Amino acid sequence: MNMRLLAGLLFAVSVVGFSLGASLPLVSLRLHEAGADTLKIGIISAIPAAGMMLSAFMVDTCCRHLTRRTIYLLCFSLCAVSVALLEWAFSSLWLLAVLRLGLGIGMGVAIILGESWVNELCPEHNRGKIMALYATSFTGFQVLGPALIALIGAGSPWIIGVVTLGYGLALLCIVLTVPDDHVEHAEESKSFGLAGFFRVAPALCVAVLFFSFFDAVVLSLLPVYASSHGFAVAVAALMVTVVFAGDMLFQLPLGWLADRVERTGLHLACGLVAMTIGLALPWLLQLTWLLWPMLVLLGAVAGGIYTLALVLIGQRFKGQDLVTANASVGLLWGVGSLVGPLVSGAAMDVAPHGLPMALAVMAGLFVCVARQSYRRVGKLRAVAD
Repeated sequence: MNMRLLAGLLFAVSVVGFSLGASLPLVSLRLHEAGADTLKIGIISAIPAAGMMLSAFMVDTCCRHLTRRTIYLLCFSLCAVSVALLEWAFSSLWLLAVLRLGLGIGMGVAIILGESWVNELCPEHNRGKIMALYATSFTGFQVLGPALIALIGAGSPWIIGVVTLGYGLALLCIVLTVPDDHVEHAEESKSFGLAGFFRVAPALCVAVLFFSFFDAVVLSLLPVYASSHGFAVAVAALMVTVVFAGDMLFQLPLGWLADRVERTGLHLACGLVAMTIGLALPWLLQLTWLLWPMLVLLGAVAGGIYTLALVLIGQRFKGQDLVTANASVGLLWGVGSLVGPLVSGAAMDVAPHGLPMALAVMAGLFVCVARQSYRRVGKLRAVAD
């Protein structure tokens, strides 16, 4: 395994996670302080997800015409410029929207190809641990973004400066670690397109939809839900940190377990736990001694649904199909990130516990599809025996 390339890809995705975690709340808070209404803030906040959706349609062309190093250098240069100019963009919503779209496209292509390349590097017996390490690098640095804002304030120019510096270091790291070769690309070896991935791997598609839905809803609406049920705003915000801490801390143990047990069964088990906690959340709010460990567990299993989806994609697909599968993941991530807050916000307007019910329904949908996948694998094993 090329450890040098793996280290470079892990550092690169860490910078992407950090910039996403820092820039999303930074832009929202700056707009709020400037008196922007919630609709404008919501639209600007959704633009990076739209950029990630667009990036899914660009990956194939990039791989056809450019080398790996060139693709990554272009992506990270676009991200660096999009972040560095933020300080001057708040006077013009159009410029801000263009910069946020550029960041979403750059991050999207980088994440799609990074996941594909890391999966290519993984030996099968260590795939779970390595993909979990990749997911942990992203999530861990994503959590650092809001922490930095809490420490020095959203108005400080140092936040944009630190993120821009991170992208500068990532560009240097790419030059030193990413090979200047082409991704293997043969049109005849491509078994399906972006839309065809749902037909080929429905459980993996719903897994990505669930986690992107979960990620967006927890970041944007969990504090609102908790504060509306009697929790102080600071405590409600702390719940988000606790959920993502569970996600970050338990991906490596889940990855280790995925290398030792049947992966589709573990995937299904994570979905069942997430659905159960979602259903129980209205009662857990009354039992604070149990609420906090359950929030940690919720973050762990929700993150596990995504990490195990990446592991199963690498186990099942190779070559150009692997790149196409990860491009589909990027597209689905954007869809889930856009739909999650809209559906959950509407559910909260209809019922006081609409948010956990929406999470439980999404987890239940994943469980239904993952159960079919688990049964199919069981039948194949029985035939093989």
